Amino acid sequence: MTYSLDFRKQVLKSLDEGMTFAEAAEFYSLSPTTIQNWKRRVHSKTTRQTKPYKIPDDVLLNDVKEHPDDYQYERARRLNCSKTGIYHALKRLGISQKKDLRASKGMSDQKSGVSE
Repeated sequence: MTYSLDFRKQVLKSLDEGMTFAEAAEFYSLSPTTIQNWKRRVHSKTTRQTKPYKIPDDVLLNDVKEHPDDYQYERARRLNCSKTGIYHALKRLGISQKKDLRASKGMSDQKSGVSE
């Protein structure tokens, strides 16, 4: 959970006014480690330090265009990575993989036999 900048400054102001880390942690219901981290850097991180390197965005986008109905494990096998890596990369790119049952490999054109 990210705390607001105003709240962080309020906690640090309490430290400057003589409150100990333990007292501030108990009073504000925070971890002392969190307060120590805020003392080092008040502003929260907004960007990653490193770029994701395992699955390049352009390669994944191309794979989605070529194989739009594939499962994540099939993409992972082709791109030599894990299913979880594919999941996170698709989420990062804002791609939702909803299955279209009419075009799915697992379903035939006939109804599945479940009555409506």
